Amino acid sequence: MADASTPSEPAARTRRRRLFWPGGLSARLLVLTVVFAALGGTLAIPPAMASYEKQWLLDRVRAAELASLAAEVAPDRVVSEQLKSQLLEGAGVEIVAVSNDGVRRLVFAKARPPRAPYLVDLRSRAAGLGLFAPFQTLFGPGDRVRVMAEPRFRQADFIEFVATDTELKKALASYLWRLVAIVAGVSSLAGLIVYLALNLFLVRPMQRITFSMERFRADPDDPEARIQLSGRRDEIGRAEAELGRMQGDLRTALNSRARLAALGEAVAKINHDLKNMLTSAQLASERLAASKDPKVSQALPRLERALNRAVKLAADVLVYGKTQEAMPETQTVRLGEAIKEAAAEARLTDAGVKLASKVATTDQVIADPDQLHRILVNLLRNARQAIEHQGDRTGRIEVSLEAAGGSSLIRISDNGPGVPERIRERLFQPFAGSGRPDSTGLGLAIARELAQGHGGDLTLSVTGQEGTVFELRLPGAPGPAPRARKASSEV
Repeated sequence: MADASTPSEPAARTRRRRLFWPGGLSARLLVLTVVFAALGGTLAIPPAMASYEKQWLLDRVRAAELASLAAEVAPDRVVSEQLKSQLLEGAGVEIVAVSNDGVRRLVFAKARPPRAPYLVDLRSRAAGLGLFAPFQTLFGPGDRVRVMAEPRFRQADFIEFVATDTELKKALASYLWRLVAIVAGVSSLAGLIVYLALNLFLVRPMQRITFSMERFRADPDDPEARIQLSGRRDEIGRAEAELGRMQGDLRTALNSRARLAALGEAVAKINHDLKNMLTSAQLASERLAASKDPKVSQALPRLERALNRAVKLAADVLVYGKTQEAMPETQTVRLGEAIKEAAAEARLTDAGVKLASKVATTDQVIADPDQLHRILVNLLRNARQAIEHQGDRTGRIEVSLEAAGGSSLIRISDNGPGVPERIRERLFQPFAGSGRPDSTGLGLAIARELAQGHGGDLTLSVTGQEGTVFELRLPGAPGPAPRARKASSEV
């Protein structure tokens, strides 16, 4: 049976078609490059047509001008009808006239045209209007054109001729089709060259990135799904590097999540059997409590603590791995009383690690009582264990409260050895934030999660050889309870 996470062959073919045609980046790039190249070539057609029409008309002007010179060199300046017809036919015109000193003189003329021709004055033609003139000639209704231009071979104000525009229209139409064919060929070739270049330098690398993302999504554990870096230093190279880092981070996170899930399932099974074992051990400890043997009485507290640690270890791992913390039900809580209860559970005594509370009995905070108790117990217990771990049984833990920016800031400081530098960056990560072999590293992770659930936070403020300070910030800073504030006390 095929893996559900692996894409089927039809789906893979559909994805490949989508990447190339018709909606893929390659297809769109090819269409756009051809369209823009054709658009650029199309913009060059009007000036080319205007230049072609002007040159065609000038050629007729020069032919008509040369024909007009025959009348001046003929005997008695008389030209026979046969020669006149040959000259007009050779020049491709019907009428030739010359203007000299403001006087217009008709040199040669066939029959008078049935209607007035449209005028084209090459002497003062505007550049902008000249771009549209060939299309007016090509698609206009006129059948004869009157052209005026400056002479080249004789002294005169201007020379003009009248001719049918049939030949001009044919020439313009033929030239237009040649331009269209050239533009189509050039735009296709240019578009193909641009497409191949962009496809090589941009599209193919993007396809590699896309395929890597799809393959990684289908199977994150596949080693071939990791993007292969090309070593480029542009945006493509940066995208490849960032994708590679993201895939590595996701793979690490997925592996960590899988380990946590497996650990939660294993602990759930172990916890079921552990309850039976601990029940038997507690029954045995109760029987031992009735014994008068001094050695048994001396060892019994250690046995009870070992049993409690075992229960707490299983409970903490199970709670963190299998459940989600409930939303806090906040209310006004007397911080002094909460600290005393947490200190008792954390086993702070006058004979051992001592608690110095700088919190007045009327000081209050806004929090969920049960979750606040768990936060304080974790912090106080961690501080006591850190002090005892260095061999000092008479350490000191101090708790204080102050209002800061509309929040309640609770500081828990101790004179322990400080947090080792190697674990400071992962101090609040589960199973990684402890420097003691007998600790799971869940206490601070749970405490911070509870604090953030209140809308606050738990941070490491100061640490070193002289001690450590944790800051617990909770939203809201209520005033003191309606009782007189008492002096600072030590528990």
